[in-house]
Amino acid sequence: MTEILRTLVTVVLFFGILGILVVVHELGHFIVARLFRVRVLEFGIGFPPRAKVMRDVGETVYTLNWLPIGGFVKLEGEDGDEADDPRSFAAQGLAKKLVILVAGVLMNLVLAFTIFTGIALTGDPAIGIYVPYVQPGSPAEMAGVRPGDVIERLDGRAYGAFGPSSLLAELRDNAGRTVTLTVRRDGGTIELQAALRSPSEVLKGKGALGVGGNGFDLAGRTTADRITYSVGTALGLGLERTTGATRLIIDGVGQLVTAIITKPTEAPPASGPVGIATQIGDVFWTLGPIVTLYLAGILSANLAIVNILPFPPLDGGRMLMLLIKRLAGERLSLRAERLTYFVGFAFLLAFLVWVTAFDIARQLGGG
Repeated sequence: MTEILRTLVTVVLFFGILGILVVVHELGHFIVARLFRVRVLEFGIGFPPRAKVMRDVGETVYTLNWLPIGGFVKLEGEDGDEADDPRSFAAQGLAKKLVILVAGVLMNLVLAFTIFTGIALTGDPAIGIYVPYVQPGSPAEMAGVRPGDVIERLDGRAYGAFGPSSLLAELRDNAGRTVTLTVRRDGGTIELQAALRSPSEVLKGKGALGVGGNGFDLAGRTTADRITYSVGTALGLGLERTTGATRLIIDGVGQLVTAIITKPTEAPPASGPVGIATQIGDVFWTLGPIVTLYLAGILSANLAIVNILPFPPLDGGRMLMLLIKRLAGERLSLRAERLTYFVGFAFLLAFLVWVTAFDIARQLGGG
């Protein structure tokens, strides 16, 4: 496959995944607004300029727009005007407004849970160790492992791509033992016996098997195996993985804020659109569509957590402004509220440009 075609597929995947995640988010706002009888003026897929009106029946216009970066829902009175219209967003009570705003976040969490559970129900893909390099004199060399091999099983057991354990970790845990490796080579599989290094050698930093070295990474490869679960276990895994993803993202947000404050000139521990697109492409071409779908679940949880942050004009920021208005009353004017959203949007745009610059620098530097 040519590099141009590969890049094109990666771009389509990025915009497709991003578009679905954002549309699902906006669908949450749409459904709850309709349940509360708030007038929805437009449900748009993509962002303007408008390309096509798909449906214009009743009070909501459904549109397809030219910029393929998600979607939007336009509510009557969402900018604070039309407060005298009982069906406008501005006329609703505080509780209803907060529920409408948080609905998008909940939809992204539900989508992440659905993705993780669905993958577990159909069977987690198994993942093996791709061998880029065999250390001279290592257990791997003595067992007959070659560069380019994929170690798929250890003592007959396959390991899921999403845990809870991994083949690499099991190699370390079995240090000092002789194990059977199932190796994929030249389209077939063979079994090799390997006497792993001792626990004391592993503690000194040596690999139990010896299939990596200075500058070499152990990249995974999916296999034909599937790790299957019962329905109850799959539901539990879906919840566990959704919770784990949200915790990971919350920790990441904390690290990002710390990095911005303490090391503003260094690359942040986060990726912008270019970095995310690159990661999606790398996962798709290396590990396949199921692992890419799992990554989409993580990104859905990411979108949920980012949107609940108390920073205008994100959903969390809008919720914060509603609470401030309740406390401040008439002292916070509609003009001041809109100015806050504008300033917040400007900061978000500046951050996006900043992090994208580092994404591009990583790509140009090959890192």
